[in-house]
Formats: sequence, C-alpha cells, structure tokens
Amino acid sequence: MMTEFGKSLGIKETSIPGLLILDLPVHGDSRGWFKENWQREKMLALGLPDLGPVQNNISFNDEVGVTRGIHAEPWDKFVSVASGKVFGAWVDLREGYSFGKVFTAELDASKAIFVPRGVANSYQTLEADTAYVYLVNDHWSPTAEYTFLNLADETAAIKWPIPLENALLSEKDQAHPRLIDVVPMKAKRTLVLGANGQLGLALRKVMPEADFVTRSEFDVTDEAEYKNFPWKQYSTVINASAYTGVDAAETEEGRASAWKTNVTAVGWLARACTENRIRLVHVSSDYVFDGTSSSPYSEDSSLSPLGVYGQTKAAADALVATVPKHYILRTSWVIGEGNNFVRTIASLAERGIKPSVVNDQIGRLTFTQDLATGIHHLLSSNPEFGTYNLCNEGPASSWADIASRVYELTGHNPGDVTGVTTAEYFDGKEGIAPRPLWSMLDLSKIEATGFTPERWEVRLQEYLA
Repeated sequence: MMTEFGKSLGIKETSIPGLLILDLPVHGDSRGWFKENWQREKMLALGLPDLGPVQNNISFNDEVGVTRGIHAEPWDKFVSVASGKVFGAWVDLREGYSFGKVFTAELDASKAIFVPRGVANSYQTLEADTAYVYLVNDHWSPTAEYTFLNLADETAAIKWPIPLENALLSEKDQAHPRLIDVVPMKAKRTLVLGANGQLGLALRKVMPEADFVTRSEFDVTDEAEYKNFPWKQYSTVINASAYTGVDAAETEEGRASAWKTNVTAVGWLARACTENRIRLVHVSSDYVFDGTSSSPYSEDSSLSPLGVYGQTKAAADALVATVPKHYILRTSWVIGEGNNFVRTIASLAERGIKPSVVNDQIGRLTFTQDLATGIHHLLSSNPEFGTYNLCNEGPASSWADIASRVYELTGHNPGDVTGVTTAEYFDGKEGIAPRPLWSMLDLSKIEATGFTPERWEVRLQEYLA
C-alpha cells in the first residue's frame, strides 16, 4: 500500500506473537516532516488488529539514557516516537509457550510498534528531548492486573545501549522482580451464558476451559448485572441463553418474557461486548424465516418471521450484527440433553403409542454436539465475522420422517407413525404459534471455513444408542 507521498506503509511480525512493528512513511522538506502516525483504515488493511484507542499518552524525556519499564498492562498499545529516538525492549509476560521471549528494536519517527495485552514494554532514550507516544484501548485503572519485570533480568538479558548503571532509572523500576518470580498475565477467557441449557451442556464438553454461568448466577434480564460484571476478563462471550417457548410466546405474559430475554437482554449484551471489544457468539433460529422458500435459506435471505418467538430472534440478530466482532449461528430443530422431540418420540414408542406427527414441516435436525463443535471451530479458525447457518448435514426430512426413524432405531414399527399436516395436527387447539413449513438451511458458507457437520441420520443413531 502506498501513501500519497509515494512511500510504503508496512507491518512486520516479530519474534513475539502479536507484537507487530510498523514502517511509517515520513514526508520531509526544509520546514520539517509530516507522517500519518495512526491511520486506522490503511493499518487494518495490512493486518493490524483494530486497536480502538480511548487514551493518548505522551512521555517526554529531557536526557539521553532515561530508561523506563518493563511494564505489562491488560490492554493493547500502539507506540511511536514524535521526536528523538529510543531503544525499545519488549518481553512476553503472558501465560503460555512464549513467556519470557524478548524482542528489541530502535524506534524513531519512521517506526511504530503494536504491543498486545500482556507483552511488557520498556525503552531507553538515545537522544535528548525524546517524546514517546502511545495509544491505549482502555483507561488506566488502579485495580487492573499489571505484571512487571526487572530491567536487569539476567534471563531476558537485554543489551541496553547505555549500561543500566549509567542510565536514569526510577527506584520503582529497579525493584521489579526477576523473571523467575514474575506471575504471568493470564489470557482473557471465554464466557458461556445459559450454561445448563442443551447447548450450554454440549459446550461444557467441547470447551471445558470456558467459564460457564447459569441463569441463577447471571440474570440476563437484569440490566444491573451487565453494569457490574467483570467484562474485561473475557475475550469471547457465547450467548446460549434464550426464551424458547414458541407457543408460550404467543400469550400476553410469554410475549413480554420473550421480548425481554431475546431482545432487550441481547441489546444489553451487545452493548457490553462492543464497549469491551469482546467477540460475541449468538445462536439464532430458522424461525426468523416464514418457511415459504423452495430452496435452502442462505445467510443473506430476507427475514420474515411468522410468530412472536421468530420476531424476537430476528430482532436479536439485528442487534448482534452491530457488534464489531460477532458470529450469529442460525440453526434449526435442536436436539441435545434434556427434553426434546427425539426423546419424546422414543418415549411414545416404548409405551406402544401410535402418534400422529406433522409431515409438511421440512428441515434437518441440529445436534448440540455439532453446534458446539461448529462454534469452537469458528472461534479457533477466525473466519470473517457475520452470520453462519449451522445444522446437521443430511436429507430434507419432515418431523414424521424423523419420528418413523426413531421408532425403527428403537426396535419398533415405523409404520406406527402417521403423518398429518400442520393444520390437521393443530386443528381446534388455541394459543399455537405459526411454524415455518420450510426450514432447510444452506451450509455452504460454514463448510467453506473447513467445518462440515455430521449427517443427522448418523447422529440420531448415536443419540438413541
């Protein structure tokens, strides 16, 4: 990429993961020089993380040999020099395989460096009247987690241009611990809301290292919970909490509850994730469509929900889409631990009941095992943010088809299942929500990321076994 001055802006990786050094074009003439010190659009295009600075700090140093550090803070920094020159040293103090790794470089007006959270920063001035500038993406707090390393640590073995005994150091910096005594900065974690639901239980198996929060521990419908929660400890939130009473949502009380849980609360969550630069994963539904299509719905298909539940899920999708880093997983006919269609049909088979089951609603099952694995895949592979359909692969089938298969797999006569239309099944019943008759989802987008869900027939057999 070229600037208007014909000089290249460049970003290079360093030996420390996530620590990026930038070449900044500088234009000069007899009057002095000019540079674009921070240019978000161009820098992001070259791979710089979206810093989102909220504070700009400047450290002015009168003399040569001023040495500061080594400090690691729980936020990202974009460091540059406005005047003068520094020798910079960075040490990875994050928990993990790269702990203790060192990188050094000289910075002047033509160089900048992106310092990720937990990588310790230090510098030594090589010229008088040096102005050291840094943007940070969080406000300083006395209660934040900080980690420090001694400037003279023998393990890091930083080769300071001016020996430390001849440099200008603060007493505080001289008192920092050696590497062997440093407490590594822990990585930000993943939070799962709705820990005891069908998806939450599946995520426990796929992502055991995450923090799982139940409704009793975090009431998603209480706005005060969002204001008091330690969001800065997390890099990802998976929202597996939702109001799922499709028919109950059509009642006066249920309608209010559905909107508060599925829309108002999601709005609070979206705001918290945006303000704290958190990646948000949200689970949507085939009910955002009216079911009148004749081909599988893509992620870009127009939303047209029929009932209250579908309307709340569609509204939530719009709110989550405003979060800069988001994945919306649109799914259908979810089966996991707990009460669900497959368990109900298996119970009817064991009791010798010959049920009537709807045969004009067409779709595919989604087993929470695959939904949870698909979420983990997206978080690990980091494809483009946005909406992804995710259900199990396999043929388009009706609820009656699936019920017959359940009867067969449990050793009963599949002919005991009678197919009826949705209109016939609900005839005479009140308070029934409208159902989309077509719930087939196009999986090509998520499969292009390298994840192909198992066929629903295979998962059904495993589930019943």
